[in-house]
Amino acid sequence: MAMTLTEKILARHAGRTSVSPGELILAKVDLALGNDVTSPIAIQAFRSLGVPEVFDRERVALVPDHFAPNKDIRSAEQVKMMREFAREYGIVNYFEVGRMGIEHVLLPDEGLVVPGDLVIGADSHTCTYGALCAFSTGVGSTDLAAAMVSGEVWLKVPDTLRIVLSGRPGKWVEGKDVILHIIGEIGVDGALYQAMEYAGDGIAHLPMAWRFTVSNMAIEAGAKNGIFPFDAATKRYADARAKRRYEVVAADPGARYAGELSVDLAALEPVVAFPHLPGNTKPLSQVGNVPVDQVVVGSCTNGRIEDLRGAAEVLRGRKVHDGVRMIVFPATQEIYLQAMREGLMEVFVTAGAAFSTPTCGPCLGGHMGILAKGERAIATTNRNFVGRMGHPESEVYLANPVVAAASAVLGRIGGPDEL
Repeated sequence: MAMTLTEKILARHAGRTSVSPGELILAKVDLALGNDVTSPIAIQAFRSLGVPEVFDRERVALVPDHFAPNKDIRSAEQVKMMREFAREYGIVNYFEVGRMGIEHVLLPDEGLVVPGDLVIGADSHTCTYGALCAFSTGVGSTDLAAAMVSGEVWLKVPDTLRIVLSGRPGKWVEGKDVILHIIGEIGVDGALYQAMEYAGDGIAHLPMAWRFTVSNMAIEAGAKNGIFPFDAATKRYADARAKRRYEVVAADPGARYAGELSVDLAALEPVVAFPHLPGNTKPLSQVGNVPVDQVVVGSCTNGRIEDLRGAAEVLRGRKVHDGVRMIVFPATQEIYLQAMREGLMEVFVTAGAAFSTPTCGPCLGGHMGILAKGERAIATTNRNFVGRMGHPESEVYLANPVVAAASAVLGRIGGPDEL
């Protein structure tokens, strides 16, 4: 039976020769992930079962990143619970301040996720790792607890939406624009409980950083996961970092798809998502005059070194507009150091931006960038729901890093060509 990428990976992890959409399967997990919001519930559930150890001390990862460094007593207590659990059960992959990073950038960069993996995480953006030709998806905290005990997870095999990318993106168009365009086309439920599988010669023009961005936002289209095929770019990234051997997976010719969408990358321009949905998109040329109070560059979506380089290129020799607050969040300590070595940090600080330790902070309205009533932010994050970054009467606009940086200089949403 011909299978899609997702079906092939799920079949392998279920010990089956084949699986079909709609089937309920019990599959082995390569990595189980929790953060400081979701892990405490999973830890409590795990302890209630009275089991003596986790299924594999090297296959559980705990990353306090949402309110880290701890913003208040409650968040400090949650992280303390994680820290003590990690010590008690010998969790190898525990990452806190100093070693920390934003989970969905940190884990693949650390080589803990490899091609062909099945990864679950108690965070909806766990789908990020599909960029590595892995099946990865978000689950609830109790599912995480069960996986930490058994090393297995129950999953319903999703249908697959095939997205064919062609052409080469133009100047200032990045991975963020690709996924915002797709979500704008199909809607925030356009791929509901489906795998978004990418294909086409256009993939060759998407560097790994962009693929992570595209996969990260699969959930914003309602998808179960997003996944790219294994190619030379995947191999270079994985071979440089992988902590484990991996097996290459490829979709079968003749695999059945629930639908197909074609995207001409050459026809795209930068895209901006307006409040209060990632699918409420407009091309940059149609945005109009939208002043902003805050600009955020970072997050699991766009906090990689390539994102910082793009924003710095726009800011170099310029100043952040008077009255605009710009905050830059590198996604990991490694990226922080690389930005320092390349002089990017100096570019940001000289321009009038704040350069922060890695954290999810402002993306979820956690800390270090909360919006007041009536304020507007343009951000490289993944969600712009009501109250996402603070006050329910604030607004969040989503864009790529170069558009965000240009907007910081202009004081309104705009592109680098306007500077």
